[in-house]
Parts: sequence; C-alpha cells; structure tokens
Amino acid sequence: MSETLSERQILGVNFYVGNVQGAIRRLAQGGLLVVPAAPALKDVAWNEDYREALTSADVAIADSAFMVLVWNLIQGDSISRLSGLKYLKELLQLHEVRIPGNTFWVMAGSASSKKNVDWLNAGGITVPPEFVYQAPIYGSKIEDRELIDKLQLLRPKHVVITVGGGTQERLGLYLKRNLDYLPAIHCIGAAIAFLSGDQVRIPDWADRLYLGWLFRCLSSPRRFVPRYLSASQLIPLLWHYRDQLPVPEASEQPLPQAD
Repeated sequence: MSETLSERQILGVNFYVGNVQGAIRRLAQGGLLVVPAAPALKDVAWNEDYREALTSADVAIADSAFMVLVWNLIQGDSISRLSGLKYLKELLQLHEVRIPGNTFWVMAGSASSKKNVDWLNAGGITVPPEFVYQAPIYGSKIEDRELIDKLQLLRPKHVVITVGGGTQERLGLYLKRNLDYLPAIHCIGAAIAFLSGDQVRIPDWADRLYLGWLFRCLSSPRRFVPRYLSASQLIPLLWHYRDQLPVPEASEQPLPQAD
C-alpha cells in the first residue's frame, strides 16, 4: 500500500490507515503512537493540549469504529479500522518487546498494574518491577519528573502507556519532548485490560466487527454508556470540518466532561 493510500487527514490529524505491521514499522526508530477513541476525539475542537498531542504524534491509528464509519459515509471513502487491541497483540509478538528490560509499562493504578503484569508474565513476557510505573492522576498540565528520571536511567526501547484516553496522548507527548532520547512510545490505553481481564474480555470476532464498545457497555453500563453516547458529538465535527483541524472560538468551547 502506498504512503498516500495508507494515510488520511481527518479533523486535522494525520491518521495511519494501513496494516498493523506498517504501523509498527513506523516506530522502529522511536516516536509517539496514539490511538484516539471517539469519546476523547470529540474533544479535539476545544482541548488544546489534547489536540496538540494528536497532531504532534508520529503515528495516529484509526482505532475508532465510529469515526471510521462516519468518515466513510460522509466522504464516500473506504478506509478500514485498525484497532488498538490488534496493534497491541502484534506488538507483543516482537522479540525485542519481550526481552526483559526493553519495555517499560506505565499503568493506571496498583490493581490494574498487578493484573496486567501477571498476564504478561503468564504469557512469557517477564516484566522486572522497576519497569512498571503506576501513573498518578494527572491534571490539566502534565509534569512528571519522577517518570522522566526513571526512563532516562533505564533507557528502555519501548514505553507502553495504558492510562485513559485524553490523558495518555498528552503524557506521551510530554515524554517525547522531555526525554533526552527517543523510545517508541505506544499509547494503547485499555487494550491490555481487554486481554488481562482487568476489563471485560473482547473476543477477536467482536473486535473485527467493531463491537468492542458494546461489550464494554454491557459490562458496566453506568460507566460506558454515557461515554459512548457522548461520541455522537463527532458527527457534526466530521461533517463540518472533514479533513480540517477544528479550532472554534473560545465562546463555542464546551465545558470539560469527566471521563
């Protein structure tokens, strides 16, 4: 697939829409990969830091089934979704990622960290304790010198960030700009939780059929149904801005919503 056919400019973000091996190859020399989900992507119009993280990423993959479906409908296009879950599965097959000390994991809390690390260890991926970091709750501006110091001391080739959408992208950009070397920074969010059992498991067939959102909603309706309903705000954004970056006037910006 040519470079032109494997990319689409959507809402000002250069999305990679090729195959998973191509996405991984693009980070062979380091860089930032983001996997924007629809509930976070709807905020690209008013969240300046999030918008900057997406537009500054080296690779943004089209993980959002909703975005892909709406885009194809209004543009008459035929791009395919590349899920973050599929990307992570392929990434974890790489020999260099499986070598202890080559990959550093940023996890969202102790309970999630334990489940995820136990699952990785059971699958033959040994993760030394010093290569796991439990991320604090970040505010509107991200500053984490402890994490920077750890990474610069350990110098892993890969950094995998598993915290929530809207935050992980900003954290990834912070690391890219503040580290004194450039690892491959993979912002894969909840993908590992679907494998480890920290969240509901999503079968391969459901991921292929764009039904991961349904499994999450059924597992925890109060948490996920409002979140996915909010993604409907993408429709007018995509219709109006198409390939352009939406930057509305300050008076048009909505109030931030809780994750």
